[in-house]
Amino acid sequence: MAKKARKVTIVGSGLVGTACAYSMINQSICDEIMMIDRTYDRAVAHALDLSHCMDFTQTRTKVYAGRLEDCRDMDVVVLTAGANPKPGQTRLDVLGEAEKITRDIVSRIVDGGFDGVFVVAANPVDIVTYIVREVSGFPRNRVIGTGTSIDSARLKTLLSEVFAVDPRSVNGYAMGEHGDSEFVAWSHVTIGGKPLLHILEQHKERFPHVKLDEIAQKTKDAGWEIFTRKGNTQFGIGNALAYIVRSILNDEHKIIAVSAVLEGEYGQTGVCCGVPAIIGDGGIEELLELNLTWEEQQKFAHSCGILKAAIASLQL
Repeated sequence: MAKKARKVTIVGSGLVGTACAYSMINQSICDEIMMIDRTYDRAVAHALDLSHCMDFTQTRTKVYAGRLEDCRDMDVVVLTAGANPKPGQTRLDVLGEAEKITRDIVSRIVDGGFDGVFVVAANPVDIVTYIVREVSGFPRNRVIGTGTSIDSARLKTLLSEVFAVDPRSVNGYAMGEHGDSEFVAWSHVTIGGKPLLHILEQHKERFPHVKLDEIAQKTKDAGWEIFTRKGNTQFGIGNALAYIVRSILNDEHKIIAVSAVLEGEYGQTGVCCGVPAIIGDGGIEELLELNLTWEEQQKFAHSCGILKAAIASLQL
């Protein structure tokens, strides 16, 4: 019996889109990748370059260039095309341009018959994800933003360096906006299954130098530090995209902090932001509502308020 090919489109053949494609090829995540870019020749060039990896990988992934109207039989469309903030700008400062780009792309993809899952990385990712949901008319489970997945990974890396453990032994989430108002839900951070707050309380003499506010700020600033030094981020977010796509295609039910439309969760509606969710072949299978502390609830509400104001300015 012929096996159904797992097909992914990447819209935007820039640094993030190509990093995502490269990660998926090396992890054997899908069978086909279609690269799309506003400059068709660039998509063709990247597809050719990526196809030359196959002799050195465990499985063959077919890579080719296409157009927005060619996404009909794709399982996942990854959106990386958007507007990049200039030095001194925040992600929200490019919202107007991002909306225009996203509307055009999503309309053409949906009109072409696409009926799979959108995975969004274009910034400001929470609001762009919300726009994709509104323009596509898809149910919320089939529109997923990378949200605070990359921020949560940065948090785990920072903690792994402080406590000398593997990052994969750390569990915890940055939540809210992927941006200036995000926060770390410290009440749910664990190392080896043990709550971090308990570790710090029991071993004050070992970790007197640990300042949670400083770690949270470093988590928030990590992307900007990279951006100001080299003008972009690509590898971390590219791998985060591949991780989300893999959980969809393999129905892995991974719990990932993604940007999702809230419909009453955490007392919020009409907004899209980073929360832990179970990701499977239907996209978002379930949103997890953590039992946040009062202070964390206030931070979450503040972050949602900023995003709601930005969404309202678009008059969707």
